[in-house]
Amino acid sequence: MRALLVLGRISNLPTVWSNCLAAWLLAGGGPWSRFVLVCLGATFLYTGGMFLNDAVDQSFDRRYRPERPIPSGHIAARTVWICSFISLLSGWAMFFPLGNSAMLLSSTLLGAVVLYDWVHKQTRFAPVLMAACRFLLYLVAASAVGGPANRAVLWRAVAMAAYVVGLSYLARGESKATPSMGWTVGLLFVPVATAFLQPGSAFATVLAFAVVQALWTLCCLLRLVSAIPSGVPGLLAGIALVDGLAAVGHGLTAVFLALFVLALCLQRLAPAT
Repeated sequence: MRALLVLGRISNLPTVWSNCLAAWLLAGGGPWSRFVLVCLGATFLYTGGMFLNDAVDQSFDRRYRPERPIPSGHIAARTVWICSFISLLSGWAMFFPLGNSAMLLSSTLLGAVVLYDWVHKQTRFAPVLMAACRFLLYLVAASAVGGPANRAVLWRAVAMAAYVVGLSYLARGESKATPSMGWTVGLLFVPVATAFLQPGSAFATVLAFAVVQALWTLCCLLRLVSAIPSGVPGLLAGIALVDGLAAVGHGLTAVFLALFVLALCLQRLAPAT
């Protein structure tokens, strides 16, 4: 069971749910039964993608990360391939009852997940593919509400994608003694910069949440500079804060904070990276 939890990187699941919730609220919301299907579909797609990631990377892991479940012998590679296929297919099928737009976008998301897993070790642009997955997840969740994504959803999806690009480039260098802090670090603050574009939100509330998210990001960057290993996992959990900032004014701020804390707690059970 622990091998499956580690393979699925379940500590990141709260950020998948926060992506869905933010997009759902920004799109206007709807019956919560449909939202449950969105979260289930996203959960299966995410975990299936993580299983596939280890299945594809097993040769690399045997050389550089022998502690991973496949090279360490805790689970057979064949089992991981099967679990990945079942999980991805199940997640994709969850979106079928949610309409043609959700079906089409979830198919695109599935393709992006598989493409990332197959090529991420061969291209320096893998973080862009990772960001595309989060961007598409926003659009999938919003499409389940009905109708095309509105401007608020698109703006927040772009901001989330920028954050993930910045985070992913940092994650690629976290094993180095001194992680590279290039211009992509600035992308981590795009959600804060765009936080005040949402009309109708109370300025004080937006400002308070923006300060919290910015301070957490700075704290994680300082950990990276100091070679403290919790820097990148902290930024991953911070995705829930980015989502909370995106959905400020919709009355569920406490839920996003709870998902952020849950992500941090689950990192004690299974590594986030």
